[in-house]
Formats: sequence, C-alpha cells, structure tokens
Amino acid sequence: MERLKGKNVLITGASSGIGQAVAIRFAKEGANVAINYYRGADGAEETRQQAEAARVSEGRQITLQADVSDETQVVAMFDKFIAEFGSIDVLVNNAGIQKPCHSHEMEAADFDRILGVNLRGPFLCSREALRYFLKQGRGGVILNNSSVHEIIPKPKYLSYSISKGGMENLTRTLALEYADRGIRVNAVAPGAIVTPINMAWINDDAARAVVESHIPMGRPGTSEEIATVFAFLASSEATYITGQTIFACGGLTLFPEFRTAWASGE
Repeated sequence: MERLKGKNVLITGASSGIGQAVAIRFAKEGANVAINYYRGADGAEETRQQAEAARVSEGRQITLQADVSDETQVVAMFDKFIAEFGSIDVLVNNAGIQKPCHSHEMEAADFDRILGVNLRGPFLCSREALRYFLKQGRGGVILNNSSVHEIIPKPKYLSYSISKGGMENLTRTLALEYADRGIRVNAVAPGAIVTPINMAWINDDAARAVVESHIPMGRPGTSEEIATVFAFLASSEATYITGQTIFACGGLTLFPEFRTAWASGE
C-alpha cells in the first residue's frame, strides 16, 4: 500500500538512524524524498540508494546538504527542494545531536550548538515549510522527531532534554496556530532505539541490560518501527490528528519502576 504516493517529502538528518529508516519507508510508501544531511555525504547517498531500491513505483530521491541551525542554509535548501520537486507536502524534522556532560561543566558553545540543531533547526525548517504550505493553499504536514526525554529528565544531557521539551511546545503551538488552514503538526517520541547515536550501550552487554531493564517490553526498538509511526502520521489515515506526540517507547514512559506496587503497602 502506497499511502504517500506522489507526496513530496523533506527529511532532515536522514543519512543514518531513524532519519534513514523514515526516508526508506516513505519511498516505499510512494513519496518523493529529499534526504538532508550536514556531514556524512556517503551515508546520505546510501540512504538514497536504499530508498530507491525500496520503491514499488516510480519516484525520486535526492540529497540536500545543509546545517539546519543556519538560517541561510535552510532557506537555500528549501529553494533547492522546490526547484527539484515543485512543491512540498511533508516536512520531517529529524536532525538531532547530543553530548553527555555534567551540567555544571557544560560549555555554553556546546549548549548553543545542541539547541541550535535540535530546536532552532526545527523552527527554521518549519517556518519555511509553513510559508510554502500557505502559498500552495492545500495544507501540509510537519512531523517532529522528539524523544521520551521531552517529559523524562535526562541528567548529563541537559541541553538535549531542554531541546526536546521545547519541541513538544513547538509541535503543539504550530498545530494550534495553523489547524484551520489544513496544516497538521505532530511529533513522534522514540524511547531506546538501536541507532548509531546509541552505540555506547548497544554494544556493551552490561549497559544494554540496564537499559532494557527499564523498558516494560524488555527490548529496545528499531528505526524501522519508528518509521512506521511517521508514515502513519504523514498519511491520510491520520487526517484528524494534530498537536500530538506519539510515544513509541516500549512503555518507557509508563513509570516502569512501579511494575511492583512498592508504594501501595500491599
């Protein structure tokens, strides 16, 4: 089933991980896909090739380099996208970075860089997408890749957690502001997912066991599982959903430490 056939989609940070999986899934669903990357041109090309191979009908895949935290580069990226595809139907704000550090030792430059990519970037890209949606006059879809850490504190990752908390309100505010013009804005909040950004615990048996012990389903998710949620939200099957964050986390947000009723006295 090609639920996104003929849709023109821009996905940021799509050279690896969840972004790559989303690009491949959207191509399989029939969309024309632009794969944004900042570094890692080889990864972006690999994504493009895999997306092309996944297609079941004709379509296009291109790569676009841009630092999403840079306004000039974002505007230029959208200009190139429109020049290639003629219009835009879906934006997926996926690009994101993190860096562990005790909060009292954090450099302001690192804080600014993470907020720049993770929150300023989605704002800039959303703004440009909204301008085209309004000009085109047929609505559109913005999807944000958030995290369970938009509601779960993450010590040593202060800037990351702040960026995802901000993304929740970005999602809700834009959804409310543009709902009457056919523009839907939603977010997906993954939990512990097997991606390159998480290799520190994925490849360490002891660390992985600790992570899995906090997941009610007992395992990390896959990028492909997250991509299915994005595909649903982008499709016509989700036309009455806006301003929502879908937590795809194996139950990580269900307060797993309360599986044993230690506070009830029973």
